[in-house]
Amino acid sequence: MRYAQGGGLTDERRSFREKLRWEAAARFRLGDDNVDIAHELRVSVRSVQRWRRSWSQGGPRALNSKGPASLPLLSDELFGVLERELSKGAVAHGWPDQTWTLSRIKTLIGRRFHISYTIQGVAALLGRHGWTCQVPARRALERDEAAVACWVKKTWPHVE
Repeated sequence: MRYAQGGGLTDERRSFREKLRWEAAARFRLGDDNVDIAHELRVSVRSVQRWRRSWSQGGPRALNSKGPASLPLLSDELFGVLERELSKGAVAHGWPDQTWTLSRIKTLIGRRFHISYTIQGVAALLGRHGWTCQVPARRALERDEAAVACWVKKTWPHVE
């Protein structure tokens, strides 16, 4: 199961789901129907069928949580090191300006830790640690609205 934050289930949600499976196991022992169990626990019938199959093959222990699907490639300790590297700025790492892009952060992680991330993986990693995109709070003082309007009218149609 994938979620918008880029991770799987949290520890709390994993524990909650495990309790649901145990509750379903108690109902399996009573001989209740899958549809009734699914309705009572507010889960899909397919999940209950899957749980019943696991329960019948391995008993109640088969319904225990197996933990997170995978561990993060970059530990919290190494992420702290990455944050210190990012605070030095992009110029300190050889780029011509101070802009940190996901691609540049991906390259930095590869150089510094010898770990390969995808661009989406870098975005998920940063999101899990509370980082967000940089969005200017206001327009640049140097912005010339008349020049922008002129460009949109005259140049943009030719580019399109």
